[in-house]
Amino acid sequence: MRSRNPVFSRRGFSRDNGYAGFNAAPQAGGPAVATQGNPYAQGTQGAPYAQPAGNPYAQNPYAQQDLQSGTPPQAPATTGRMTMDDVVIRTGSTLGVLVVTAALAWALLPVDDANIGRSYGIGIGAALIGMVLALVQSFKRKASPALILSYAAFEGVFLGVVSSVVDNRIADGAAMQAVIGTMAVFAGVLIAYKAGWIRVNRRFYGFVMAAALGFVFLMMVNLLFAVFGGGDGLGFRSGALGVVFGIVGIILGACFLALDFKQVEDGLAYGAPREEAWLAAFGLTLTLVWIYLEFLRLIAILNSND
Repeated sequence: MRSRNPVFSRRGFSRDNGYAGFNAAPQAGGPAVATQGNPYAQGTQGAPYAQPAGNPYAQNPYAQQDLQSGTPPQAPATTGRMTMDDVVIRTGSTLGVLVVTAALAWALLPVDDANIGRSYGIGIGAALIGMVLALVQSFKRKASPALILSYAAFEGVFLGVVSSVVDNRIADGAAMQAVIGTMAVFAGVLIAYKAGWIRVNRRFYGFVMAAALGFVFLMMVNLLFAVFGGGDGLGFRSGALGVVFGIVGIILGACFLALDFKQVEDGLAYGAPREEAWLAAFGLTLTLVWIYLEFLRLIAILNSND
């Protein structure tokens, strides 16, 4: 599974391992579906782990069949496969690093009038480094725990600084409100997904991707107008229009959480290798950071309009 944040491509779990069935031919009798680049447009039940006809674990060292006897193993080893515990532990570790560095940045990088320039500069520098690390991991074929944890550390520094700025200079308590809002969205989407109220299929995937690309494009245009024209550009981040775009950003983040849950579920069902749990953690962290920042911006806009 690759990146989960709308600014990165969503490619599903690693293509070069023996568990993933990207671009696999459809099963006999199945519909001919274009699979290139779409993890939800596979030939087998629409899952990103769809396998070609035959033994789906033919390349899986943990579930080999006894070729001489022709009988399946009595108990396929599961130690090399991703489990829900693996996903939870690695996601918790990644978010833990992010929270610790955010707290340190909040405490050690003051945002009073005398220090805000230096602190904000450090925060922006950390954000740029985190973005580069995230891009590198997004284009790697396998998970790199060092890259993922480093991304979380630098992203935490940025979040700590920007949260301190908003909380201390714009809206008292904004950071805690954004955290509560992010947790509420995560819990709500998880409950809705498990209850079957959200159906993640190719149509859902295509709609979310199209909406996310349009959203990011508009934000980039707004940034360019702000840089060269001054002010807030086209006004997508202030006033009533800013509130609307903030809500849209949160909804998009919730949709990407549903896609994250779907890919984790498929990874568990189709026996993804254990290291893929780091990619699940990476994707969930990206999405949660996205939702948190949208909440923080929305709270700042609402308080600045008071």
